[in-house]
Amino acid sequence: MKKTLKLSVIAAVLFSGISTYAIDGSEGGTLHVIKGNGNKVTFGLNNITKANLSIYDDEGNLIYSERASGKDGILKTFSFEEFPSGTYFLKVEDNVKTTTHEIVIKGNIAVLSPKPVSSVYKTGSSAKSNIAAK
Repeated sequence: MKKTLKLSVIAAVLFSGISTYAIDGSEGGTLHVIKGNGNKVTFGLNNITKANLSIYDDEGNLIYSERASGKDGILKTFSFEEFPSGTYFLKVEDNVKTTTHEIVIKGNIAVLSPKPVSSVYKTGSSAKSNIAAK
């Protein structure tokens, strides 16, 4: 109960701002870390107009979740000032795939890895299918 309350308080403190954002480049759906400023991290999702964003702790417990959208992309800022030091994961789920990125917090510094830890394409999606028709 105490842990649930603590995680609820942490989730409530997350500062978020969504706006439209696009980065030049042909690679769609890529997370770009715009800036890290202490415990605040700003990132952009190019060519993704709707996505579910979730933050999990290293034990797989959901800490925060929201539905984000933007006209040409998504710009998001998170503040991790109330998070204890440790490793967390940001999951970005759109209509094509789910990508997981690592967030490392040490003291009052939060670092979001632009390189995904994992990327899983959804079945039935036309993008990057590895199955050949016979």
